[in-house]
Amino acid sequence: MGEPAEVVPAWEYAADVHVGFVGPDGARRLGPLARYWGEPFELTSPARKFAAFKGQKNFTGDYWAVTSRSLVGYESWVERDAAMALDFDPAVVALASQPFCLVWPDGDRDREHTPDYFARLADGTGMVVDVRPQKLVDEEAAEVFAVTARICESVGWQFRLVGDLDQPFRANLRWLARYRHPRCYRRPVADRLREVFCEPQMLLAGAEQVGDRLAVLPVLYHLLWQHELTADLVSAPLGSATAVRLAEQGRP
Repeated sequence: MGEPAEVVPAWEYAADVHVGFVGPDGARRLGPLARYWGEPFELTSPARKFAAFKGQKNFTGDYWAVTSRSLVGYESWVERDAAMALDFDPAVVALASQPFCLVWPDGDRDREHTPDYFARLADGTGMVVDVRPQKLVDEEAAEVFAVTARICESVGWQFRLVGDLDQPFRANLRWLARYRHPRCYRRPVADRLREVFCEPQMLLAGAEQVGDRLAVLPVLYHLLWQHELTADLVSAPLGSATAVRLAEQGRP
């Protein structure tokens, strides 16, 4: 057997990596990742502009994220769904798009990559997210994502490569996202919903125990988005017969 490969310490791996970003103060910065990795990248402005032109095949826009109370850019429906899923994730407390550009040496040239999202997690750590459907990940892209994952590991960030969301979760998430805004919350209705769904109930039957469905359902969907109520969002579309119950953290 040959000699075992030398293990390169994670921090040493990123020693030559630089990061360029636009700080919360609007100033552009470029320097060693070893110096800047602790920056609040969840508060940065996009490191590059979003392309928009006549005849463009992909759709660009802004998604309002509850977690960061800010607009988060996207360059395709797949990216928008990824931002929505991050916003729905209870572990995510803040989110930014195109947060920085990573630059690293590769032989006699420099390579660079701008990840799609940076998420700040509830435990204070970070997560870098790239969005690309698996069928579009060619050899070059796979190499870039692998290097990015290794760089993230070196500074204690998670790295996630995501593609199209599975149905029916995607449809359910899009529906619930309509009710993510705090304006959908009404305390008296929410308190009564928590009481009714302390034991599992069918969605519509439980809502009608609280009051008029037109007034109650927006609050119910908001509590589902907030994870105060819970339901199976993966196996089937949300409907009147969906079983809903109070989440464990909200049970008396």
